[in-house]
Amino acid sequence: MSIFSRMTDIINSNLTALLDKAEDPEKMVRLIIQEMEETLVEVRTTSAKAIADRKELQRRQEWLRGEAAQWERKAELALSKDREDLARAALLERSRLDGEVDAIDAEIRALDESIARLSDDIGKLQAKLKDARARQKSLVVRSRTAHSQLGVRRQLDRVSINDAMGRFEQYERRMDDLEGQVEAYDLGTRSLADEIAELETNDKVDAELEALKRRMAGRRDGGKDESSST
Repeated sequence: MSIFSRMTDIINSNLTALLDKAEDPEKMVRLIIQEMEETLVEVRTTSAKAIADRKELQRRQEWLRGEAAQWERKAELALSKDREDLARAALLERSRLDGEVDAIDAEIRALDESIARLSDDIGKLQAKLKDARARQKSLVVRSRTAHSQLGVRRQLDRVSINDAMGRFEQYERRMDDLEGQVEAYDLGTRSLADEIAELETNDKVDAELEALKRRMAGRRDGGKDESSST
């Protein structure tokens, strides 16, 4: 399906409006670019043909001018030989050729105007094409980002955060149970280092107990001495 029907439609088009109305902007911009590229090829082909036609006309014009100059010389020769009739005929032929040269001049001027318009159209079309390609890159990035975000949102809807946290807490509880089982196996199992550490602890407690007894005995003895002196 053609988006544009002619060159002016492309040049005067509003890409933003086209994309805003499209159900699939990314697909639409691809079609727009394809249409523009095809039109650009056609316009360049038309321009190349016009330039070739102009060159052909210029060659024809140069040949006609050469022929007209030849008839001018023939008229001079006939007149120099007192053949005015031949001189007149030669000048008529030259005049006919001059008329063709003038007609070709008009064709060349028309071609020049056409080539100038085509060149202007090509420039405008290239600008539109550049804009469309830039839009395409932007749309691709936006589309990929949107699809990625949509995928994340759908994933979050399928597996809610609360459910995930609940499973995490269950895993923590299972680990607590496993660690508790390991510690339960260790109960009642004493290593040599544990027994020595216990002896060291008992010695320290015994020493602190003896020290406490001596302090208390000292306080009692001190109390007796004061009673005796009174």
